[in-house]
Amino acid sequence: MSGVIVDTCAWSHALRRNTPKEQTIAVELSKLIDENRAKIIGPIRQELLSGYSDQKSYEKLRNKLLYFPNEQIVDSDYEFAAEYSNICRKKGIQGSHTDFLICAVSARLKMSIYTTDKDFLNYKKRLPIDLHEEK
Repeated sequence: MSGVIVDTCAWSHALRRNTPKEQTIAVELSKLIDENRAKIIGPIRQELLSGYSDQKSYEKLRNKLLYFPNEQIVDSDYEFAAEYSNICRKKGIQGSHTDFLICAVSARLKMSIYTTDKDFLNYKKRLPIDLHEEK
């Protein structure tokens, strides 16, 4: 797999770097960036930027994220995201629309997902996704 879709929570932890765990995530994200493997989709960019109400901080992050072009989302991704949601819900697994969209895009592009969100462990049991593991 050539790319890794970095989920909002991983970006957020890496940007904070307040705890040893966050520092570990920042190191892993830095490796992915250095290898040109860190990828983003529009909804993740939106979630990240929505967390900054201070205009200066918002602009600073926005400018940093410009380095990462959005991976294209196509119509079938939305359809598969809905299908993935239905599959999981039938098995008692709840998730957000954005999570299932991340799963759909990653499955189509054959990219793994770097996340700290434990919900993805449940999705992985039912969906054709791979999760990136820190090395």
